[in-house]
Amino acid sequence: MSEPLSDETRLAADIERLKVEFPKTRELYREVCALLFFRFGVAPTANRLYNLVRRGTMSTPANVLNEFWAELREKSRVRIEHPDLPTDLSEAAGELIGTLWTRAATSAQAELTSLRDEVEAQRAEAEQRVVAAREELGRTETALEQRTAALLAAQVEIRELERQQAQEAARRQALEAQIKRLGEEAVARERELEKVRDTFLRDLEKLRETAGRAEERLRASEKRALLEIDRERSATAKAQKELAEAAKRAEKREAEHRRAVDALQAQQGDTRHQNGVLQGRLAALEAAHQALQEQLKSLRTAARPSTRLPTAEAGSPARRGARKAAAGKTARVKGRT
Repeated sequence: MSEPLSDETRLAADIERLKVEFPKTRELYREVCALLFFRFGVAPTANRLYNLVRRGTMSTPANVLNEFWAELREKSRVRIEHPDLPTDLSEAAGELIGTLWTRAATSAQAELTSLRDEVEAQRAEAEQRVVAAREELGRTETALEQRTAALLAAQVEIRELERQQAQEAARRQALEAQIKRLGEEAVARERELEKVRDTFLRDLEKLRETAGRAEERLRASEKRALLEIDRERSATAKAQKELAEAAKRAEKREAEHRRAVDALQAQQGDTRHQNGVLQGRLAALEAAHQALQEQLKSLRTAARPSTRLPTAEAGSPARRGARKAAAGKTARVKGRT
């Protein structure tokens, strides 16, 4: 098993060496024919020559092989026609060589035809493969172009999405900052509202206390007025002589009382203004403020009949003037009756 392998190895090495020595294709094929026939004892064929050399077309090894056999026949015929050989032996050798040549030529032609058919089939198959490869290449290029276009579109879409994402992130950060700022403002407003509410409650409590004290004073004034009226009724007879003077003083006190009433009304207007300011700052507490206004209106209504009594608290001369004025009015009423 190792001997044929060794022959093939030597044959391949010799052919490589001949390729270097004989760059021309026909000379190379002729030398390979001689190498196979004389050195390795193998009859060369066109198919074998082409498989070993792999140069030129398929007709080149066939033509070279024909020339090799023709040259070999001529050389053999010279040797056969040697004068030392007998005639019958020379004729028999000629017939034998002719027969060998015919068979070799027929075999070579059959191998050449087979090789041509095989090469033609291989060429047709190769052409079909080339066509199929070209079609596949066209489909591949089309698919590649489509994938490239899809990839470019995807890249553009990705860039657009990244831009939108960046815009959304910036917008979200701005909204978060605005929400934070609004939250801080809401907390500050809530604190301010608490302060205003506390202030309003304190002011409301003070107003309630003031109203309570005013009511208490009003009641005490009413009691004192009733007592004074009783006293004045008992002293009416004694006061008739001083009616004129008392009337004048009463008119003077009445003017002073009117000025005092105007001052109180101005103070009342200031109080209403303050209440309006408080009402504007805390609309949510308007009901309580309205109730307070109603209470104040009730107190003012109750205090109107005795508008001339507070002057009695200023001192004893005012009280005496009031008593004289009341006595004068009583006398006038009695005179009319």
